[in-house]
Amino acid sequence: MPELPEVETCLRGIAPHLTGRHILRLIARDRRLRWPVPSSLDQAITGQRILRLHRRAKYLLLELESGTLMLHLGMSGSLRVLPGEMPPGPHDHIDLVLNDGHCLRLRDPRRFGSLHWVEPPLEAHPLLRDLGPEPLSDAFNGAYLYRRAHGRRGAVKGFIMDSHIVVGVGNIYASESLFLAGIHPHRPAGRIGPVRYARLADAIRRVLTAAIAEGGTSLRDFVQEDGNPGYFAQQLRVYGRAGAPCLGCGEPIRQQRIGQRSSFYCPRCQR
Repeated sequence: MPELPEVETCLRGIAPHLTGRHILRLIARDRRLRWPVPSSLDQAITGQRILRLHRRAKYLLLELESGTLMLHLGMSGSLRVLPGEMPPGPHDHIDLVLNDGHCLRLRDPRRFGSLHWVEPPLEAHPLLRDLGPEPLSDAFNGAYLYRRAHGRRGAVKGFIMDSHIVVGVGNIYASESLFLAGIHPHRPAGRIGPVRYARLADAIRRVLTAAIAEGGTSLRDFVQEDGNPGYFAQQLRVYGRAGAPCLGCGEPIRQQRIGQRSSFYCPRCQR
């Protein structure tokens, strides 16, 4: 599944091509996404100007004149800005036709993505209202993590992957951040002190910032808006490296299932 850096990369790629454009119409070839795309959406957005694009967690937000178009890429979704006359492929389900002759095209082979029309206030939408802070915002720091972890017995890896705690720290980046902070992924969240949480919050920021700069992690179903894969996978320290020597101490990297997800860690460097 595309994680926060992949979504941020996509946002930065398409924003210059969409901001200020008007939507002439919506073409829905298949409305059967994770939630069916309602036919009322066509009329709601037609003729509206795209004021700006931004992101909340893994949701792409196209702010229009009377509301917001909220889009999630699901497990296999991708977006392209293409000439409007370009023939669609078999998994090209949605087009936003723009007034400059181009379209924003959603391709989603698995159809786990979603498209919603949200009228103000945006933050009250059920998919957004209970989300934790953005990991790159001032609201996210070690003191916040330490406070929220009080009394929790579950593994710290699941704790930082909980979108009610902090958004956008997916499986890959959780493993990488815990390694950088020197914290074992299975350690109970409530048994980590404030100093180590400060280190972890900093590690999360550093890992996500580096991944965004490199274009996200190159996953099987993800390519950048220009069609090229991301390159952060070349810098992964532990994820996907089970049995390989730790880059810090040489100990073989181990793999363990935590919360139904594969976790990678160094048994010597992470405690």
